[in-house]
Amino acid sequence: MRPLHIALAALVAAVWGVNFVVIEVGLAHFPPLLFSALRFLVAALPAVFLVGRPTVAWKWIISVGLVLGVAKFGLLFIGMDRGMPAGLSSLVLQVQAVFTALFAALALGERPGRVRALGMGVALAGIGVAAVDEGAGGPVLAFVLVVAAAACWGVSNVLTRKAAPSDSLNFMVWVSTVPVLPLLGLSLLIEGPDRDAEALAALDWSGVGIIVYVAWITTVFGFGAWGFLLRHHPASSVAPFTLLVPVFGMSSAALFLGEAVSPLRWCAAALLVGGVALTSLAGRRTAAPRATEAQPAPV
Repeated sequence: MRPLHIALAALVAAVWGVNFVVIEVGLAHFPPLLFSALRFLVAALPAVFLVGRPTVAWKWIISVGLVLGVAKFGLLFIGMDRGMPAGLSSLVLQVQAVFTALFAALALGERPGRVRALGMGVALAGIGVAAVDEGAGGPVLAFVLVVAAAACWGVSNVLTRKAAPSDSLNFMVWVSTVPVLPLLGLSLLIEGPDRDAEALAALDWSGVGIIVYVAWITTVFGFGAWGFLLRHHPASSVAPFTLLVPVFGMSSAALFLGEAVSPLRWCAAALLVGGVALTSLAGRRTAAPRATEAQPAPV
């Protein structure tokens, strides 16, 4: 890869990693389900009028929109709202690679080789260490919700591979149209119209900036840049940069939010990142690279 493209890939990873800090700050402004709905609304508009018609069947757009947008992001935002730290969330979500491999084996008949199976075991060991660390002083339910979000991400990855979109940005923008109404409905039902109205009435420029960042910067810019890189380089060259996301996530959380990183958490990070690397990259060496395998969901 050219130095400029390497810098762009690192920038996208940084944008996605810092996004966890932005989400943490945003949850002080909005209830989690309303926040997620606003994120997808702004990501979809006005971009949906600029990216052209969908490149895949509507059944894939709707299914990914519900699993990724409603389930994955709903669980993630609620988990973080209930006390899951931003840095740890950015790390734990990476276990999606293990869930993706498991669900691909079940749904697509992809048999993991020995190296990939080893990577899955190492990553799960990292989750275990992170659970012990969080259980010692943090809310266990919030941790479980983020792990469940990672599982939903794995399902959406398999659905995305079945859809095989030729344009990742076009696909993500159209997917963003699906969760808006379900999330708004759930927010009204669970969080209540009074809480939602209060959050919207108190909307200020910082709240607007947060929504713009999580919608346009992480989704529109992030996927636009990622798609550009995948059009110019093999997926196996681009995909490893996603391993930098938890590095930027944990670092920015420590810098901006003052989150402490315990020795156990560093151990969990090493196991998870190493396991995800084995799980993700070993599979790409045994099969022809596919662009959709290197398209992580926005965070």
